[in-house]
Amino acid sequence: MSPAPTPPPSTSTFTSACTSCPLPPPCPETGGPGPKCADLGTETTGADPECAAPARSAGARGPGRSLRLALCLAPLLFAAGWAAANRPVVYEGFRRLVSADPGWLAAGAGFTCLTWVAASSIRQGALPDPVPPRLLLASQFAAGAANHVLPGGLGAHAVTLRFLRGQGVPLERATASIGLYSLVKSVAKALVLVVFLAASPARRRLGELIPDGRLLIPLAAGVGGAVTVAGVLLTVVRPLRRPVARLLRTAVSDARAVHARPRRVLALWGGAVAMPLVQAGALACVGASLGLGLPWEQVVLAHLAAGTAVGAVPAPGGLAVDAALVWTLVAFGSSPAPATATVIGYRVLTDWAPLLPGALVLSTLIRRNVV
Repeated sequence: MSPAPTPPPSTSTFTSACTSCPLPPPCPETGGPGPKCADLGTETTGADPECAAPARSAGARGPGRSLRLALCLAPLLFAAGWAAANRPVVYEGFRRLVSADPGWLAAGAGFTCLTWVAASSIRQGALPDPVPPRLLLASQFAAGAANHVLPGGLGAHAVTLRFLRGQGVPLERATASIGLYSLVKSVAKALVLVVFLAASPARRRLGELIPDGRLLIPLAAGVGGAVTVAGVLLTVVRPLRRPVARLLRTAVSDARAVHARPRRVLALWGGAVAMPLVQAGALACVGASLGLGLPWEQVVLAHLAAGTAVGAVPAPGGLAVDAALVWTLVAFGSSPAPATATVIGYRVLTDWAPLLPGALVLSTLIRRNVV
């Protein structure tokens, strides 16, 4: 009597048998487990989704890598292009710095490094939650290179926003911290200027720098027009109301939370007060190295007055502030040549010399997904 034929395996038997395979043959695309089952001797035909999906994701990473490479190289290319386009200015600034007093220049470099520490302190003080201090300091050093691309400090704010988002800070909280940073920095600088105006006898010479009343009319009209346009947009465009209201609520809530913590208050306002002082200290050191011939309190007052007067002018690299600073130093009694050399040397020391290292750090942070 012949044996009964063996029935074909059911679907459940196939599944259990295939599940029991300890080492299925690898996928030829990824090297991982593939769709074959060696024990059953069965194999699928055609492209398997498990093997095709990684191949598609690998192909999708191609444009992303190209974009990331472009972002990494963009700061370096911009730094090289800017230096090539401003060769006479860069050469003159470096030539005068070479012949300057190295001791005062070293002191100015120390004050320049303190500006990044002060900026990091303000950024941390504007956030209720802590962020890695070393990465924060590196981001503020890299933000200096970005400021040469976008005017009005927008480059630094963009780098900081990307850094905070990379650290898991929500978008509304990160944006609110940037607004609090800008507000506290402006208020603290105005308060320091008022203190120096009250204490320095050189405040009388600043009367020559006050613009004519006819120039204030267009400025007031521009500010009023901007406020009016913002109000009309919020009234007419309804989709803007909810995100703006949510952002304002977050800003108020975070400001209350920050000012309820003494450490955050010290970091926020202490850094904001220290920022204009260390910047003016760097200018005074450069002036001393080049023989400017002005007392340090007048140099500090000139820096505060020029920065407060035209600091909001949207010019990349602080060009408007530099012109006003030369004008202010001359009004305080300096000769035009030393004043111009001091401002050029100050800009070389604080912005142009750190430009290439800052671009390198920015590229590194972008490559490591920190920014």
